[in-house]
Amino acid sequence: MNPLQKIAALLCLIFASANQLMAQPMTESWNEPDPVIESSESNDEFNDVDVDAVFDRIVDEKKSLVRDGAYDRVGAKDKVTLAYDDIREADVFWSKRIWREIDVRQKRNLSFASKEQPLIAVLFSIMRDNPEVKLYTDDSFTEEYSKQDLVNKLELSSTVEVYDIETDQYIQKQVANDFNPQEYQKYRLKEDWIFDEEAGQMVCRIVGIAPIRDVIDENGLMRGQEALFWMHYPGIRDYLVKFESINPQNDAIRLTWEDIFEMRFFDSQITRESTADSRRIKDYATGREAARESEEIKQKVFNFEHDLWSY
Repeated sequence: MNPLQKIAALLCLIFASANQLMAQPMTESWNEPDPVIESSESNDEFNDVDVDAVFDRIVDEKKSLVRDGAYDRVGAKDKVTLAYDDIREADVFWSKRIWREIDVRQKRNLSFASKEQPLIAVLFSIMRDNPEVKLYTDDSFTEEYSKQDLVNKLELSSTVEVYDIETDQYIQKQVANDFNPQEYQKYRLKEDWIFDEEAGQMVCRIVGIAPIRDVIDENGLMRGQEALFWMHYPGIRDYLVKFESINPQNDAIRLTWEDIFEMRFFDSQITRESTADSRRIKDYATGREAARESEEIKQKVFNFEHDLWSY
């Protein structure tokens, strides 16, 4: 290839890159675009991505070089979880399994999507720093989900072909894609409501938690929603207590994420209850009918405990 042909190929590459950038939508990204990670001429080298490096980009912990405040905040680091009261099967007078969804766009749930530390970043931080934490493919926790498969599913790394002027060939380079926490606008909870006859009260025990994301096809159309992964909630309580959430009323008193879940400081909507067919509400009701059905399930649980007492 003569010098004129090389220049023509370089110009074509520049124009193609410019058109591709203009075609991309202007969205607010959580992180700045990362540089090229490495290059290679084979796709085989990109099958296994550095999971820890990807998690570091998602968590994006940037510590201040000075003390940012009038005093040091160390309260959350010393907090520990309180052990649950042991419930014997013989003392379980009544039980109901419930699935619910938390929409972070609701006013009471804005802390779940705060720019400072959204819940999705907290979950990834727990996974990164604690290898013993397991992920699961469904809410029955029957199959483990590897963190490598999770990174591949997130598509946070992709391979592109780039023209190399020096070698006069197209080479493959692995580039890092942005992670946008705003895509995760819902979280799904699986919980058991139990009336403990020995304690004489209704207790709620969260069993699992899963972030929900929209499924977009190659044409940009939404095809539904899916749970990115499931985590066994009792297994991460000791880690959630180490992370503080935003308190818009008082910065001096902040609740941990474990406090938020245990004290029920969130709004949610019931999406399913344990029945013979275990149908989701949206499978047989939509709109106001679905909201009414969700409220009826909630009221049924409340009325069961209320009706046990005599006044």
